[in-house]
Amino acid sequence: MGEIVVVYELDKAVATRVPRGEDRPVRRVHAAPTAPGAPTATGPRTLCGKDTFAMATTGWKPSEHPETQWYPEEYASAVCPDCDAMMET
Repeated sequence: MGEIVVVYELDKAVATRVPRGEDRPVRRVHAAPTAPGAPTATGPRTLCGKDTFAMATTGWKPSEHPETQWYPEEYASAVCPDCDAMMET
């Protein structure tokens, strides 16, 4: 497996628009491989199989933080269990 990046699945705006510049809450934290031949671009699917098109790229790379979990600590409660299981293998 190549380089892995962390992506955020954001909450969808329900009935109202999110004001410009205001962040949407993170629904789930996923792991995704980088795109083939493009180490700075996220691949099309997360490790659990979700489409990354509408996800926010974080720039967090587990290989740059070997002393911690693969995800940012502040999002531990939102980690995708399927991506987490794939990262354990």
